Amino acid sequence: MEEIFQQIGALLLGATPTILLFVALVLAYQILVQGPLSRALRERRARTEGAIENAHQAIGRAEARAAEYAEKLRQARAEIFKMREARDKQRAAEREAALDAARKAAGARVGQTRAEIDSEAESARQAIQGSAGELANQVVRAVLPLAAGSSR
Repeated sequence: MEEIFQQIGALLLGATPTILLFVALVLAYQILVQGPLSRALRERRARTEGAIENAHQAIGRAEARAAEYAEKLRQARAEIFKMREARDKQRAAEREAALDAARKAAGARVGQTRAEIDSEAESARQAIQGSAGELANQVVRAVLPLAAGSSR
């Protein structure tokens, strides 16, 4: 058994440089490769997450702008509708005013024409009444000679 321990001891003593070299390589790997690689991966992940976060913020800003644009567009459409409505009301009022003016002018012409017709009718009545006596005399003169001739 002692012999086995001596062989193991000799093996360990012979493997010591290999073990030290292995530990040195592991430490060198940790310091030279894995450390910078881990740091690069962390930076890459941070940049990626930052880019994703920036993209989400940009999307949020774009959505806010789109909502703002939609609101402004809705307001502009409402304003245009109000302007059209006001213009239509103004045109209707102008039409109504023109119709009223035309009605008043037509009423004035009708009244003036009636007055002229009434005046002409009165003149005609007076002329008829004035000539009625003369017509009666003419009828009497025309009838009397006939009546005188028939009584003879």
